[in-house]
Amino acid sequence: MASTAPLGLALLFAVLLLAGGGFPAAVGSRPPFACDPRDARTRSFPFCSPSLPLPQRVRDLLGRLTLAEKVQLLVNNAAPVPRLGIARYEWWSEALHGVSNVGPGTRFGGAVPGATSFPQVILTAASFNASLWYEIGRVVSTEARAMYNAGSAGLTYWSPNVNVFRDPRWGRGQETPGEDPAVAGKYAAQYVRGLQEVPFGRDASRLKVAACCKHYTAYDLDNWQGNDRFHFNAKVSKQDLEDTYQVPFKACVVEGRAASVMCSYNQVNGVPTCADPTLLKGTVRGMWGLNGYIVSDCDSLAVLYNFQHYTSNPEDAVAATLRAGKFSTNSNPLEGDFSSGLDLDCGPFLAQHAEDAVRKGKVGEKEIDAALEHTMAVQMRLGMFDGDPSAQPLGHLGPADVCTPANQELALEAARQGIVLLKNQGNVLPLSPARLRTVAVIGPNSDATVTMIGNYAGVPCRYTSPLQGIARYVKTSHNAGCRNVKCAETELFGRAATVARHTDATILVMGLDQTIEAEARDRESLLLPGRQTDLVLQVARASRGPVILVLMSGGPVDLSFAKKEPKVAGILWAGYPGQAGGAAIADVIFGASNPGGKLPMTWYPQEYVTKVPMTSMSMRATGGYPGRTYRFYQGEQVYPFGYGLSYTSFTQALAEAPTMVSVPLDGKRNCGSNGTANCQAVRVTHARCDGLFLNVHVDVKNTGTRDGSHVLMVYSTPPAGHQAPIKQLVAFERVHLQANAQQQVRFAIDVCKDLSIVDGMGIQRLPMGPHVLQIGDLRHLVSLQAGGDL
Repeated sequence: MASTAPLGLALLFAVLLLAGGGFPAAVGSRPPFACDPRDARTRSFPFCSPSLPLPQRVRDLLGRLTLAEKVQLLVNNAAPVPRLGIARYEWWSEALHGVSNVGPGTRFGGAVPGATSFPQVILTAASFNASLWYEIGRVVSTEARAMYNAGSAGLTYWSPNVNVFRDPRWGRGQETPGEDPAVAGKYAAQYVRGLQEVPFGRDASRLKVAACCKHYTAYDLDNWQGNDRFHFNAKVSKQDLEDTYQVPFKACVVEGRAASVMCSYNQVNGVPTCADPTLLKGTVRGMWGLNGYIVSDCDSLAVLYNFQHYTSNPEDAVAATLRAGKFSTNSNPLEGDFSSGLDLDCGPFLAQHAEDAVRKGKVGEKEIDAALEHTMAVQMRLGMFDGDPSAQPLGHLGPADVCTPANQELALEAARQGIVLLKNQGNVLPLSPARLRTVAVIGPNSDATVTMIGNYAGVPCRYTSPLQGIARYVKTSHNAGCRNVKCAETELFGRAATVARHTDATILVMGLDQTIEAEARDRESLLLPGRQTDLVLQVARASRGPVILVLMSGGPVDLSFAKKEPKVAGILWAGYPGQAGGAAIADVIFGASNPGGKLPMTWYPQEYVTKVPMTSMSMRATGGYPGRTYRFYQGEQVYPFGYGLSYTSFTQALAEAPTMVSVPLDGKRNCGSNGTANCQAVRVTHARCDGLFLNVHVDVKNTGTRDGSHVLMVYSTPPAGHQAPIKQLVAFERVHLQANAQQQVRFAIDVCKDLSIVDGMGIQRLPMGPHVLQIGDLRHLVSLQAGGDL
């Protein structure tokens, strides 16, 4: 519950939690809904009959609309059509890490004053726990459905953000699953499936809520040194586009079966993404077979016309976007129809100009219809034209299903699993409460609440700040040290040092917040803001007992000084840990939870950003350009991707793995055929990939005295000479083991997908020859050989 909640409501909420439920049931009726069986005007319409095929229902509805009505349905705040019993609908809702009120489609208050706020995505990704990602999505969509049934939310959520965290300065990197495209893709697929899948094995075409993969594509600059996302032209090679930027989006659509994709503000190689027929028609709908709609980022159409001057008049802008994806594909549920490019405008542009574009012959009404076919089909898959929501399979959900104890416990567990232990000098951690009389809790984030939920958050069920969490274990003495994270003054430093001098241990909670990194706010520096470093050092050197540094941030911070400082014995990265973040931090510090998180991004030294402009989209190192992410960067690191310590120890042993895999060709190819590059690197499309897996079995043992979780990471290094990554993560699994326990983990590595590389022309190839698999300290050589016809 937010701290601003009325006392009476807070007390009622506490009683409900003790009773095992969430919020009380809503009182009164929900807003009007389409296809009300009590409405004689509409109940006989075919589009209101769930028993009819979806294409027939969509066409029936479209056939009843006038052009003027249609264009008002092309925008996020879709207008009502009273004569057909259709109410106004707001498409824009957000659910990045919990139901959010950032979009106008969701409202908190009354029966639902808040919703469960999970850790920001970057920390959840650090768990490397795919089943956790799915479960968070499932809980978020349950609360979203419950709020929809209560009349306080929609069913279309423009989440997740699956852009690759390419540059450490990016203010929105916190929203992403990190720098590895395969990890981002896995997260995307799992979270989207959790959001969308209807339980109890019902019709797979039905949706619990509709998710959206954003921001498509090569979008990872907001506002840096005069370069903003509204004007930025991302110059991306075919190679980087295919093996980095597109990977998460493909997984989101193909594996996650997302119901929507959002095109971004920026241009890619001179073309706005929302008007690019190759990206929309050729890729999202053609190659990937999107079964859903494409929506613009908010006001993108106005941006491409007014800021980017991509067209000379508004009607041409309408045509450039709606016709970008004029394409027919069998994957579309409406066989034989035109598939549009852009289907929905977040903003008023299409509503203002689409009708004129039709009148002037810039677009035909069939393009309007094609867009509406996609959006209406998604609404029907959500049950929005099936009558009374309370009579539908998920109609039992309500306020009592929001902020349940189980949901809040999952938010706490997610934070615990994501926290990364970066330093543990002399095994000072975990601290023993029994040996501590008083602990100093210092720093601008030491009593943080709103900071913990990051951006694109809603109103949480409640907060537990770090100070509150630590106080559950020991007596505390608190001093913020700085007035805020910008830490511009030093007048509080002396008092903070005095507190540390008179206590048995010191916990410094430092870092960033949304005033430093956020949407429309990229960083210039990787150092701690203001005088925070001075505060850490002054307090550490004054402290009588061990000093633990806890960092809240979305992006990486150059902590070289603390890594080297002997008085700072322990360092934890807590990301933005969500509503229960303070409890999770305390549980890790005092040993109730053993940290098992791993960094989902490289932590660079400050010097890195002096060599690499944010505007450079190139991933690979060339000349004096050092490259980006662990896949291509070989320079100095503060902490590498995948780094993270534990309070226990683990060993890994290879139990089974082949030394050679034969790759069969498609029957029309052999090693002398054109296009195989003499079989040094076979085109993936020329190989028979179905069922071609590399089975790797690894025995992992907890050799320490504490129960703990371990993340096994399998990397592959291809043969030299293919402009390939230095190494790339091809599989990972998180396992929890009791002390002295052992478990075998089995990986089935998709040879064509996971061991392939992308050449300079953007073509996916499978290099023949020796590939090195790396699992911790283990190295295993497996040779791929092009086989004959099968």
